Amino acid sequence: MVAATLPGMDEVEFLRGRVYGADPEDPGPRPGRVYAELVGGPLDGLLLDVTGRTEEELREGVALPTEIGRFGPGGRALYAPRDAAYPPRGAVARRLDWRGDLR
Repeated sequence: MVAATLPGMDEVEFLRGRVYGADPEDPGPRPGRVYAELVGGPLDGLLLDVTGRTEEELREGVALPTEIGRFGPGGRALYAPRDAAYPPRGAVARRLDWRGDLR
């Protein structure tokens, strides 16, 4: 839950550009890191630090703990590249689509 937002900004807009799992006091991306945008689902608009993750790991998808998904506390949101052929070999996925929530 977001404690405060800027005037004229809803919670969804406030979360955009923030990094999943980052310190709430310093939620922005860091130089020298690689990020993928989470698209859809409970974590829509957040950035995921994928620095050091292999292409294969991202193709399999990532299950991220979240309390705001279908299963509440203890649940996870599954994100994966939109198409198994994307991105081209050797590149890192820049967007990960929501595939559903898990227990």
